[in-house]
Amino acid sequence: MIIQRVVLNSRPGKNGVPVAENFRLEQSTIADMIQAGQVRVRTLYLSVDPYMRCRMNEDTGSDYLLPWQLSEVADGGGIGVVEESKHDNLAKGDFVTSFSWPWQTVAILDGSLLQKLVPQLVSGRLSYFLGAAGITGLTALLGIKEKGHVTVGANQTMVVSGAAGACGSLAGQIGRLEGCSRVVGIAGTDEKCSILVQEMGFDAAINYKKGNVAEQLRELCPGGVDVYFDNVGGDISDTVISQMNQNSHIILCGQISQYNKDVPYPPPLPPDIEKIQKERNITRERFLVLNYMDKQEASILQLCQWIQEGKLKVRETVVEGLANIGAAFQSMMNGGNIGKQIVSVSK
Repeated sequence: MIIQRVVLNSRPGKNGVPVAENFRLEQSTIADMIQAGQVRVRTLYLSVDPYMRCRMNEDTGSDYLLPWQLSEVADGGGIGVVEESKHDNLAKGDFVTSFSWPWQTVAILDGSLLQKLVPQLVSGRLSYFLGAAGITGLTALLGIKEKGHVTVGANQTMVVSGAAGACGSLAGQIGRLEGCSRVVGIAGTDEKCSILVQEMGFDAAINYKKGNVAEQLRELCPGGVDVYFDNVGGDISDTVISQMNQNSHIILCGQISQYNKDVPYPPPLPPDIEKIQKERNITRERFLVLNYMDKQEASILQLCQWIQEGKLKVRETVVEGLANIGAAFQSMMNGGNIGKQIVSVSK
């Protein structure tokens, strides 16, 4: 059977900026027959995420991420529909997902590595299982629960950087649902800021490309910052940390501003900021959602309930066609998305 797939065409270099041309669309073939235990799936949705930047390097700098190989098919979070099955627990028409879904139109996969989806949980919006009702939502919810130390009635102020991205847009809303009394987002356009406030219930949002972030933060968080959900690292994080309170908490989710630089993860703080962190006893532990998979099922159900009740608003930026996945990745890395960046491969 002839299929289309996307492979890694070139590496941007450890300090390089990724471009669409780092990926290549090509025709390939897969077997016409499937073996016992396998399923043939048609790809519906693929996810592109910041962590994938690390997989473009020969060395990902991480013990849990494998690098993509040149001229080999790329992979990541994906959702598809079973077209043929020789696996006992999966039938034709089932919707399935995997963290290592190949970037191709049709694939033959080991059925035991797939998770069956229940579309009713997200009112049929299957792509939500790659975002708000998937690993992204889990990262936001478990990050806040495990590292945020949010207490109902404690009058805590939360700041979220990268607030209009897939994880940040959920984190601010979840912070509020978990008990924060004030939530302020930091994003890169006026449009993003207005969506955060008008749609997603943030109390305020700062466009970091306009005006003085430190001044605006002081104005909007007069009692200082108690919880910081950090998606970006770099200068923005240094500014937030300098306004954090004694015994406050940083949820270290991502450092997208540093991903095109050859630095360790998490990147070290500048000496003056590190001094503040230590003096004020601010926790800053790396958070890896994969360490909390025992809480996955209950957390996904909680996220789905909030989505159905309208308490968690979900935004997606959808690009059509496997051929455009490289461009979608480049755009997402440059902040072109609001909410989760999704590629729709087939209907």
